[in-house]
Amino acid sequence: MTPFENRVEAGRMLAEALRDYANRKDVIVLALPRGGVPLGLELVRALHAPLDLMLVRKLGVPGHEELAMGAIASGVRVLNDDVVRGCGISDEALEQVARAEQAELERRAKRYRGDKPWPELKDRCVILVDDGIATGATMEVAARAVRQQQPAFIVLAVPVAPPSSLHRFSSLVDRIECLMTPESFWAIGAWYHDFSQLSDEQVIAMMREAEDLQGNSP
Repeated sequence: MTPFENRVEAGRMLAEALRDYANRKDVIVLALPRGGVPLGLELVRALHAPLDLMLVRKLGVPGHEELAMGAIASGVRVLNDDVVRGCGISDEALEQVARAEQAELERRAKRYRGDKPWPELKDRCVILVDDGIATGATMEVAARAVRQQQPAFIVLAVPVAPPSSLHRFSSLVDRIECLMTPESFWAIGAWYHDFSQLSDEQVIAMMREAEDLQGNSP
């Protein structure tokens, strides 16, 4: 039996673990799309905090795109030097992948958020949420991008991650909330009964629902 039925259930379990952040004016939830958004929506329901996105893209090895050689966010790039060297990735090949992923970042920003201004994170408590961590490359670049904006506190919130990947965040975030830390990991989807891929339309609908919840909050 898998620990989590789906992302919604995992989000509710995370929200229970983070209930001490409920009803605080300084808290904001940033979800990594697409998979982190359903969990972020559950945090919004429980904590009564606003939801926005942290847009990050993995830099996949050409021909083996599932293998991450790094990740990018707005103004931040993190590389796995061991993978870059081990796979013999040239500077030209690396930049070609980075350009393509930067274009996808910009496409998603426009598609998901329109022209809405990005939230101010300085002196706020930021909860970074995703549906899990494998290597940690994408979440690391997300944490570094948030840290550049000088928040007061960063919480890393995920349902599942291997301990080896969580170690890299000890100096990047102020609190780690991870429900499961299996030594034998395989893949994030192995810990969910339903790990269906999400569409852009589903993400947009969930972000609108989060806005409605905020609009109706006292």
